[in-house]
Amino acid sequence: MKKVLRTTMAAFTLLLLAACGSDGGSGDAEENSNEETGDDVVTYNIATDNNFVPFEFIDLETNELVGFDIDLMKAIAEEAGFEVEFHQMEFSGALNGVQQGQYDAAINGMSITEERKENIDFSDPYYESGLILAVAEDNETIQTIDDLDASMTVSTRQSSTSQSYLEENVDANVDAYPEVTEAYQALITGHVDAALYDMPNVQYFIQQQGEGSMKVVGERLTGEDYGIAFPKGSDLVEPVNEAMATLMENGTYGDIYEEYFGERPEGM
Repeated sequence: MKKVLRTTMAAFTLLLLAACGSDGGSGDAEENSNEETGDDVVTYNIATDNNFVPFEFIDLETNELVGFDIDLMKAIAEEAGFEVEFHQMEFSGALNGVQQGQYDAAINGMSITEERKENIDFSDPYYESGLILAVAEDNETIQTIDDLDASMTVSTRQSSTSQSYLEENVDANVDAYPEVTEAYQALITGHVDAALYDMPNVQYFIQQQGEGSMKVVGERLTGEDYGIAFPKGSDLVEPVNEAMATLMENGTYGDIYEEYFGERPEGM
């Protein structure tokens, strides 16, 4: 009787473990049935951020994840015939998660760099960005990045191309924060002398929250393209590129762009 009981409990334990499954963060895509057509639809796990306006952020009125990247990824999924489930995390977590194959892709304003391409694959570029320097509104000493010296401190975001740029090109001390809004707050509160980050995000933050407290100085420092990141060798790159090309041709990309940046991209 005891042997039968042990066998039964072991079987129950295996069933329980199988029912628990994964936490949804795995890079293994899931198949679900489409309620309208009855067809199986693959759902991919997408890593993203929730604090990088206007690309991905939480709408305070609805408490929902929104943004240019989010709408673009949803449109790509619809065009390509799959579904997506977003997983919110810090930028470095998304980068590492894709490198390790924990997620099927990441879309979070990630710049395409040769160093990153050694460990992950990228989609075709979908947004042209660049770095810009910001200082306090009343700061007249720092006019360009060349005015930074070893006595100064510049804030930025951890694991970003901005951090790499600062460490390679300036003598100033670098304070890197998990969230870029922390870097901006450090500037506003006077803990650092300047902040460096992606131009559209810096401009959007000043417009929404930092007006009168901080300003941009100098020219755009680098030309950077954003791309969707995938684990190395992913079969998802080609269908995503094809879907994105279609969205750019049929005007959908331009519609999404205009919603978040106030104007359509040139030629669209």
